[in-house]
Amino acid sequence: MALTDEAIGKIKEMIISGRVRPGEKLPREADLAAELGLSRNSLREAVKALTLVNVLDVRQGDGTYATSLAPSLLLEALSFIIDFHRDDTVLDFLEVRRILEPAATAMAAHRMSEPERENLRKVLEAVTADTPVEELVAADLEFHRQIALGAGNPVLASLVDNMSGPTSRARVWRGMTERGALARTLAEHRAIYDAIQARDADLARSCATIHVAGIESWLRTTLAQPAEPGREP
Repeated sequence: MALTDEAIGKIKEMIISGRVRPGEKLPREADLAAELGLSRNSLREAVKALTLVNVLDVRQGDGTYATSLAPSLLLEALSFIIDFHRDDTVLDFLEVRRILEPAATAMAAHRMSEPERENLRKVLEAVTADTPVEELVAADLEFHRQIALGAGNPVLASLVDNMSGPTSRARVWRGMTERGALARTLAEHRAIYDAIQARDADLARSCATIHVAGIESWLRTTLAQPAEPGREP
């Protein structure tokens, strides 16, 4: 493993130094192994590892290329890891959302273009309190995704998107068990949207904090209660 780690480090340095730029083809295997002072086996293992995290792209019959290295592409590996989260870690994800989303929402209040604001309005108005809870939660995820994209920071947008998925089950659960939860969610979305439309970053940040903290508080309280027959664990 140490030799593979060394090979990974050397390929990484090639990309960071600009020896190989995003989208460019790496030297053929024999030449690259000689240049880096590596065995071809160690090089192959390093290429496999870097392909898994979307740093390299192996094209059969063509060669190995550095990817675009776009944040959304590199952070797909984080999404893979997050898919293995356990139910008892949902509160951890909500805590991270409470840190990230208010900042993203404040940035979106300044940076969202008019077409992006119009698209956000359409997402907001596509559902009502009578919409089936699964559809409403899907719209909720899309609402927050559009805001994160509107913040104009692709790294932040990818992080927000990855953090939202693991909390969707808790959102469905809340919508099915707490009276008035769906109407309250829509009202909070409206407040966030209005703050963004007004380009009021401070208000947008506050509205987003209240929104995410609400479900976090509800989940903490619910998980602290004794389980009842038929209730989600």
